[in-house]
Amino acid sequence: MERRSFLKRVGVGLAASLAYTAFAQAAPQVRWRLVSSYPKSLDTLFGGAEDLAKRVAELTEGRFQIRVYQAGEIVPGGQVLDAVQGGTVEAGHTYGPFYVGKNPALAFDGGVPFGMTYRQHNAWMLFGGGLELLRQVYADFGVIQFPGGNTGARWGAGSARRSRPLGTSRASGCASPAWAGW
Repeated sequence: MERRSFLKRVGVGLAASLAYTAFAQAAPQVRWRLVSSYPKSLDTLFGGAEDLAKRVAELTEGRFQIRVYQAGEIVPGGQVLDAVQGGTVEAGHTYGPFYVGKNPALAFDGGVPFGMTYRQHNAWMLFGGGLELLRQVYADFGVIQFPGGNTGARWGAGSARRSRPLGTSRASGCASPAWAGW
């Protein structure tokens, strides 16, 4: 009895293995284009998209290829969301607060000055319901958002004017992309 049971299990395992191999060989090749809001010269940011593409190719044994394009190769860096939404490309690598003019809630897809630290933001996204809320916002654009890193809030102000003692000139404003469209 045990011998028959053993042979039956080996037969089922062998059949499953052959079926998996046949399925893997028949799986179609998938090729996507991913546009980034960043140039190749910003290797820390642009490199994240390249690392993603490499990892996907490794995990799928080359059956899912993602080709990464820098800002300006297909669309300007500020039009990545539009390109994905319109079907020009299959994927995008950008920063949600660049698009606060489309929906102010997108500011919370990145660091907001005087807001949460990057650790608090990650906790909100992953454990506090933030990802679900942002996915509802992105659903209005017909895209699905996946967090891909967090550089934290951008602090400081920028101005082309020379700085002067307090009280002698008007403030020049905050140089944060999260507030730029508000």
